[in-house]
Amino acid sequence: MDRDAWDSRYSAAPQLAWTAEPNRFVVDELAGLPPGRALDLAAGEGRNAVWLAERGWRVTAIDFSCVAVDRGRQLAGQRDVDVGWIVADVRHHPLPKAAFDLVLVAYLQLPAADLVTVLIRAADALAPSGTLLVVGHDRSNLTEGVGGPQDPAVLYTPDEVVAALAGLRIQRAETVRRPVTVQATTLDALDTLVVAVRF
Repeated sequence: MDRDAWDSRYSAAPQLAWTAEPNRFVVDELAGLPPGRALDLAAGEGRNAVWLAERGWRVTAIDFSCVAVDRGRQLAGQRDVDVGWIVADVRHHPLPKAAFDLVLVAYLQLPAADLVTVLIRAADALAPSGTLLVVGHDRSNLTEGVGGPQDPAVLYTPDEVVAALAGLRIQRAETVRRPVTVQATTLDALDTLVVAVRF
């Protein structure tokens, strides 16, 4: 989906398109890290960026949807935290080298070539000992899970993500289950989860 389509999707939701609460894997993987500088790429309405800021991180959040960023600003204001918001396309926006202790890429579903470009740039933005967390809809979700994009071209696997992260130490790379409720029934969505650290 392009910028206008995402603006329309966010605008169609009366409040937040998703929840204000952070993604479960963001909480599980990052809650124990000491705060520093964080970068949230394709931050959407800012639920993860705001959660990080509440824990003392100095967060920069980038998304190309003006509507999403406006909602992120509102959420940050409601939670009384500071987040640096940037309206930009993460595929092209310049990132400082070795500047962040944490880079988060959550549910950025792009064609393979674009995703690899973003992941390489995300890794380059990590400071020494910095952590990169990538979580998104896994390709196996099409046949074994529920929800998410139905275009296999924008889905990925842990191995594909790891292949783009040369120079990082991979701490975790697997397909994980995320329970979701569909018509009062709990089913599992399947996500790719990769945690990597800059040497």
